[in-house]
Amino acid sequence: MFKKILIANRGEIACRIMRTAREFGVKTVAVYSEADRQAPHVALADEAVHIGNAPAAESYLKIENIIEAAKRTGAEAIHPGYGFLSENAAFALACKKAGLVFIGPTPMAIQAMGDKAAAKARMEKAGVPTLPGYHGSDMSAATLKKEAKRVGYPVLLKAVAGGGGKGMRLVEKEADLADALAAVQREAKSSFGDERVLVEKYLTSPRHVEIQVFADTQGHTVYLYERDCSLQRRHQKVVEEAPAPGLPPEVRTAMGLAAVKAAKAIGYVGAGTVEFLLDSKNNFYFMEMNTRLQVEHPVTEMVTDTDLVAWQLHVASGEALPVDTQENMDEVYPNGHAVEVRVYAEDPSKNFLPATGKLALCRFPENMPNVRVDTGVVEGGEITPYYDPMIAKIIAWGPTRVEAITTLGLALAETHIAGVVTNIDYLRAILAHPDFIAGKVETGFLARHADKLVQKAAVPELAPVMAVLNELNKRFTAAQENRTSHGDAYSPWHVPNGWRIGGYHTENMTFQHEGKDIAVPTTYLGNDMARIGKHMVSHAHYNPTDRKLYATIDGYSLSARVAEAEGHAHVFMDGQHTVLTRHMPLDDVAGGEDVLGRLTAPIPGVVVKVTVKAGAKLKKGADIMILEAMKTEHRITAPADGTVDAVHFKEGDHVEKDAVLAAFTALEGKAVARK
Repeated sequence: MFKKILIANRGEIACRIMRTAREFGVKTVAVYSEADRQAPHVALADEAVHIGNAPAAESYLKIENIIEAAKRTGAEAIHPGYGFLSENAAFALACKKAGLVFIGPTPMAIQAMGDKAAAKARMEKAGVPTLPGYHGSDMSAATLKKEAKRVGYPVLLKAVAGGGGKGMRLVEKEADLADALAAVQREAKSSFGDERVLVEKYLTSPRHVEIQVFADTQGHTVYLYERDCSLQRRHQKVVEEAPAPGLPPEVRTAMGLAAVKAAKAIGYVGAGTVEFLLDSKNNFYFMEMNTRLQVEHPVTEMVTDTDLVAWQLHVASGEALPVDTQENMDEVYPNGHAVEVRVYAEDPSKNFLPATGKLALCRFPENMPNVRVDTGVVEGGEITPYYDPMIAKIIAWGPTRVEAITTLGLALAETHIAGVVTNIDYLRAILAHPDFIAGKVETGFLARHADKLVQKAAVPELAPVMAVLNELNKRFTAAQENRTSHGDAYSPWHVPNGWRIGGYHTENMTFQHEGKDIAVPTTYLGNDMARIGKHMVSHAHYNPTDRKLYATIDGYSLSARVAEAEGHAHVFMDGQHTVLTRHMPLDDVAGGEDVLGRLTAPIPGVVVKVTVKAGAKLKKGADIMILEAMKTEHRITAPADGTVDAVHFKEGDHVEKDAVLAAFTALEGKAVARK
């Protein structure tokens, strides 16, 4: 076993690798960019080395900086995690040349599967079922058009060097091919430095099932069964589970053997995942192989009671697999069911726009049996525009699939995050959907049920009461500070309970939720009692440790976690998250007109394409500009029929959130706002 390893990654996967390394007494070295100086993975490591500026291209993708960090700290091996350089053959080769062990497959194996076109040809030769398509060398538009027509629409365009859902576009008819091809090539060049694409037959509503394989240097290769990753959005996995629901045992076995055949065909070593698509008749087709540890590996670990990172360390050290043949896999046969969701900083109500900001509150379920949380963030940390906006992976195990789903839903209800918008309510809606519970999963599930999964929740009756108590707690805290600063502990002017001579005082507090006012009259009755709305409240107090408000309301002892973030009160109560904003009368006077005629950046990013010039007349929805941020392209479009008056940025420019990208006037002569 190694004495010291360097983790060439960040966030939750870096923390996860460090935890296993620590169990084996292996020292760890973290690397960090300028944006990650205070990141949890830096604090968790035994040593940490600064490797560059915030953009990944200037830090986590700088091979020479990472190799130098390993040499300087005396690390014997490098674990790449997933993403960044994990499937970069040049990086694996650079490690080898530097005398460092790359904890993963050989450079040749990475290269063999990294080129999607060559990989398909190799799999066909090895007898692994593949989808009809074109993966030739001629990349001319005419050839691709001809091949797409031969394969038959709909087709999927995929970057040859792609992965992680990047560089992929569904094309449903020939008229859309040119624009889709341009987008894929642009994304492929930006993400992988390779514009080549392949054409693949698109199966309508297939299942996406992948097989976890493992191989050692002694020639042993096994599979650790399957994961279902069918619930995807923009080819990015949202929910993963093991085992795959409703998969016939004979199909599981056939897929497992095919995955082992695929791994052996390229002399694979280490952890890898062979991904397949299944049609409605359970025919399966090779899609690609990820030559690394997968994001969703925890569901396999929970149902097989294994530690795949530990297996990686043993294999990379030259040891044999703990279980060296498939016949000896009885002790790691799947037990029960596990489901994983990815909690992202993104806004489902705004087409899943990624979010940035400080985590004013970040609390995960504590001491909940059969629940695992993998995260790389902490309260007070920041979600920046430089990296993937994933906050955490939450995984639950149960003896049955329904029990695992139920446990995971409860865990999400106890996950409280404020400061950035998240997809938690969206994930809970998925888990509660009857079709998901019934196991009716396929890749079109999220799109088909989109309207029901993204809905506004009603305000719980007691949420405004807790928001009032939060306001009163702030006043009480300020009053205590005033008493101290003024040196008069008994001054009535610093009593925050609305006292009056000769009667009770009623105050009307107003909050806003989704643009609607919620009036909450509050009458102070003395003796730590008040009527808030129609509810009698007493014995209210705030605990700064768990950040919860406790009170007796209508005779019942209740609590809620309340956090302030950017002027909003986030109330977490009875499994619901409600955002309320204190509305002051002067707000109506002070608020001016909206910024008109300006199209603004919804998120910090880079301009990758400008499609129009000043003076262009556009139809509503036509592209004006395309931004790339947090691994996703965002289209800036005309909000109405009208004219582009000015374009303020060019391709390659970096823009900040709310930067004015262009000026636009609607056809009827009225300037249009976009936010």
